[in-house]
Amino acid sequence: MIRRGRDEGWLRERIEGFSPWANFNGIRFAGVKIGPLPGFEHRGSTVIADTKLVSGEADALLTVPKELILSRQNIELIAKSDQHLREVLQSLDDFGRTTRGAVLIFLLLQATICCPDVQDVGVHNPLTDYIKYLPDELLPTFWTEEERDLLTGTTLEPAVRAKLNSLLREFEKVRTATESIRWCAKHWWDEDTGLVTFDDWMKLDAMYRSRALEFPGVGDAMVPGIDMANHASGDATAALYESDESGNGVLLLRDGKEILPGGEITITYGDDKGACENIFSYGFLEQSMDSAKVMFLDLKIPDDDPLAPAKLYVNNAAPGFRLFEQDDSILWESDFIWLVIINEEDGLDFKVKQTTDGKREVQCIWNEHELDDITKLRSQLEKTPLWDVFRLRAVVLVQNRVDEQVDTLRATGEPDASATVRKGPLELAGQLRALELQMLQKATSSLENEKAKLLDSETVSRYLGLIEEVGGSAEEEVDFT
Repeated sequence: MIRRGRDEGWLRERIEGFSPWANFNGIRFAGVKIGPLPGFEHRGSTVIADTKLVSGEADALLTVPKELILSRQNIELIAKSDQHLREVLQSLDDFGRTTRGAVLIFLLLQATICCPDVQDVGVHNPLTDYIKYLPDELLPTFWTEEERDLLTGTTLEPAVRAKLNSLLREFEKVRTATESIRWCAKHWWDEDTGLVTFDDWMKLDAMYRSRALEFPGVGDAMVPGIDMANHASGDATAALYESDESGNGVLLLRDGKEILPGGEITITYGDDKGACENIFSYGFLEQSMDSAKVMFLDLKIPDDDPLAPAKLYVNNAAPGFRLFEQDDSILWESDFIWLVIINEEDGLDFKVKQTTDGKREVQCIWNEHELDDITKLRSQLEKTPLWDVFRLRAVVLVQNRVDEQVDTLRATGEPDASATVRKGPLELAGQLRALELQMLQKATSSLENEKAKLLDSETVSRYLGLIEEVGGSAEEEVDFT
C-alpha cells in the first residue's frame, strides 16, 4: 500500500508543502526552515537557518504543539474519538499498549485513510498528512540479499537477520489479531481487496526507527519538524530538543553556537551509539567516525556442557558480550558469560520445583542458594575466593570469540562492487568492516594484557597448584574455557 501510494502520489507530498502544513497545525518557526541543504540534496531534508542565529539571542527555533507529538499518550487520546484505531489497538493487547506498537498501527491507519480506494475508515486528523512527508529510508532491512551478504563477519549481519525475523513475527501477530475485524479483513488482508503486505510493515518500522526521539517528559516519540533535523556528534551538534513548561516540543540552539544563514541545524541521535547501530537505525555513518565505538558479539554455551539446556532455560541475559571504548582502551561486559563459564564443580546446580498452580519450573542454585536472576550472578562470583579464576575463564572465552570474529572478517575480505549492488550499501558495508576489524584488533591486545595480569594472580597460581596436586602435570596446558 505505501509503495503504491508513493508511486501514485496520494501518499507523497513535496517537502515544500511541509511548512504550510506545519504552520496550519500550529508549529512555529523562528529563523529556520525545512528543506534540502544545497549541495547535500542526497541526504534529504533537514532544518536550515533562515537568518543568523546566535545562542542567547534566539528563542526556540521550532515549537511543536504537544498535541502534534506522535507519542503513545497522544495516540491513546486520538483513539478515544477514532473507533477504528481504538479497536485495532485493543485487539493487539500488550503490543498495542507499547509506544512502538501504537505508533506503527497509527501510521498504518493514516496511510489507509489516505488511500482513495478506502472509504469510511478512520478519522482524519492533523497527523494524517504527516506520513506523506516522511521519506523512505534505505535501512539495511531494505538491502537486497546480495547487499546483506556484504555484512558477513560484522555485528550488523546477525542484527539485521534478527530484525527481519522480529518484523515478520510482529506482522503475523497484527494480521492474526485484526483479521476478524470486518474493515481490517476487507482493506488490509483480503486476497482481492487487501492492501497491506509485509513490505508495508517494514516501511512503517523504518519510519519510526529512523525518526523516533527520546523526548524529555514524553518518552520515545516522533516530533514533526524536529525529527527532520540531521545528526551530528560532539561539538558539531548545533541544537538540542526538549519539552517546555506547557509540554510542547522545542528545538533550542546550544550555548556558544552561532549559525549563519543557510547553515544546518543539527541534533544528536546519541553520541555513544556505535557504527553498527547508526547504520542499523539510521542508514548512515558520520564522515568523522573513526571507531566502531561499541560492538556486541554473541556467545554459545559449548555443546559438551551437560548443564547447557538448563542454563539456556533460566537465562534472562543477552547471550553474548559487549565491547566498548573507554580511555583509549577496549573493555568488555556481559551478564551471560558468567553462566557459561561455571559448572557443577564450582557450585552451580539446577532443581525442578513445583509452583503453587501445579506447574514445574527449573530453579537455578548457586552454592545451595536460589539465584532468581542471572544478572546477579557476577556479584555472587565476586564474593568467592576463586573470583580471579572465573575472570580468567571469561577473558579467555571472550578472547577466543574475538579471534573468531577477526578470522571471519579477514576470510570474507573487502566487499566487491557489482552491477546489482547499490553504492550506498557498498560504501557503508566497507566502512563498517574496517571500523569493526580495527576495534577487534585493539580488543585482542587489551584482552591479552588482561589475561597476563590474571595469570600473575596469586589466586590463579594456587588454583593451578591444586590442579597439579590431583594428578595434573606442570607441563599440561589448562583450558580455562
